[in-house]
Amino acid sequence: MENFIVSARKYRPATFDLVVGQNPITSTLKNAIRNNILAQAFLFCGPRGVGKTTCARILAKTINCLNPTADIEACDTCESCVSFNRSASFNIHELDAASNNSVDDIRNLVDQVRIPPQIGKYKIYIIDEVHMLSQAAFNAFLKTLEEPPAYAKFILATTEKHKIIPTILSRCQIFDFKRITVDDIAHHLAFVAKKEEVEADPEALNIISQKADGALRDALSIFDQMVSFAGKNITYQDVINNLNVLDYEYYFRIVEAMLSGDISNTLLILNEIIDNGFDGQHFIMGLGSHLRNLLVCKDPVTIKLMDVSENLRTRYGVQSAQCPVDFLLKSLEINNQCDIQYKNSNNKRLHLEISLLQISNLSAQKPVQPQSFQSPAVPKPTVAAAPEHRVTTPPPSSQKTSYQAVTEEPKTLVREIAPPVKKSHTISINDSKSQLMAKSAENAEAVIETPFSQQQLNDAWKSFIESYKDTSPSFSVALARYEPELQENFLIRIKLDNTIVSEDKLNMGALLEYLRKSLQNTRILIKPEVAEKQREVEAYTDREKFEKMASQRPILRHLKNELNLEAEF
Repeated sequence: MENFIVSARKYRPATFDLVVGQNPITSTLKNAIRNNILAQAFLFCGPRGVGKTTCARILAKTINCLNPTADIEACDTCESCVSFNRSASFNIHELDAASNNSVDDIRNLVDQVRIPPQIGKYKIYIIDEVHMLSQAAFNAFLKTLEEPPAYAKFILATTEKHKIIPTILSRCQIFDFKRITVDDIAHHLAFVAKKEEVEADPEALNIISQKADGALRDALSIFDQMVSFAGKNITYQDVINNLNVLDYEYYFRIVEAMLSGDISNTLLILNEIIDNGFDGQHFIMGLGSHLRNLLVCKDPVTIKLMDVSENLRTRYGVQSAQCPVDFLLKSLEINNQCDIQYKNSNNKRLHLEISLLQISNLSAQKPVQPQSFQSPAVPKPTVAAAPEHRVTTPPPSSQKTSYQAVTEEPKTLVREIAPPVKKSHTISINDSKSQLMAKSAENAEAVIETPFSQQQLNDAWKSFIESYKDTSPSFSVALARYEPELQENFLIRIKLDNTIVSEDKLNMGALLEYLRKSLQNTRILIKPEVAEKQREVEAYTDREKFEKMASQRPILRHLKNELNLEAEF
């Protein structure tokens, strides 16, 4: 019985041209070989299954090929290529850093670097999962990586670039591998299926590509699994049954039900999905992707953002035409909130059902457009005379409106009413001087300038404090500490020791209003002044202490002089 080789190994690319989805990187490496500008160290980083180790092996094989082709590919016939294909090359070494991550392993590698190659130009070392090396191993590797012999080349590969120390990164040419697109994986799977004589539906290969999440190795493993399950004929239904994938048919049905406001059918479809064993979180994510694809289909420019097959794009376009943009945007918002709060919900199914009911209710909230009519133009009013009221009737109609058909009321007249004219005081040239003064006095505010004395001001001040205790006790108590001073032009000055009273605009306004009314003078103004406190000088020396004590108690200085005392300072 012949040993089975998995597709990921059997169809592993052997040349740069066969590498899937990494054209910028392969082109750069081929140009470097062609122009003989190869660096001493390369770092290939990216997610799993995108071709890092494969490109490292192809690069090592190509630069050691004795007869490279014109397209900078290995010839596969020379001694170096043949020994590499048999895994018997002494010039290309692979080291798994996950299991060889100690300082001793790196020291053994450094000792091997000193031996020049026997066949070919270079001695290449491929270190996979290099981020697994210990800190001491990295430090032991630094010098050799920076200044290796001319024949030594290092190719490092990792899935976690952030774990590599900066001193290693600065000594390497870094190549970032991207995730392989769904279309590229689907095309490669179609190529493998043709080689294996397997009939596979394009929809089935597309689902496998989406399930692989950008990793070609995962896609080939799933393909082998499907061949074991379905044999030589892989259908779409076989894939979704075996991989437990939620069929897009469910999403089309549930969106159609929600769009029509069919709540019962929406809940039944959800129940069918849950009975089939699908997780609610998985359904929420799939519904969000479905709504996003419907929104993307609204503009032909953004259709390329969809990772679906051509047949499915047509179906998305049909349903997208039935969905208003507002419906899709609000549905995406509700779905996003459901996704965020799903894990913290105690009753997850009810939480999911409420979100679907909210989306179903969006279609029932369409505003009813009222019947519009065109009214005749309203003439501009003139100052001389107001426009007359005109009564116009709408043109006769042979059909009754729905409102008239129900009420059977006669046609109403549309009355055109002139806009109200603002009253304004107009002054004629023939008005007398007394009339002008009378009209201006109507609009002018009355000014009262009753004189008052300082004593009257003090009495009004105390009266306000007594009457304002119930309204604002704190303000009354603070105001009682100060006395007002009457200045010229009815200006009242208050000397304050802080800004609390002056910044209380509401109570200060009440004080001003009370004084004006009590003293019958509308020209009264209050000017609060905050006095700056003089900072008291601290006494530090003995002389300063004595002088401060003597200034407060002069008897100390008198006692000193009477007794003829001398202080020691």
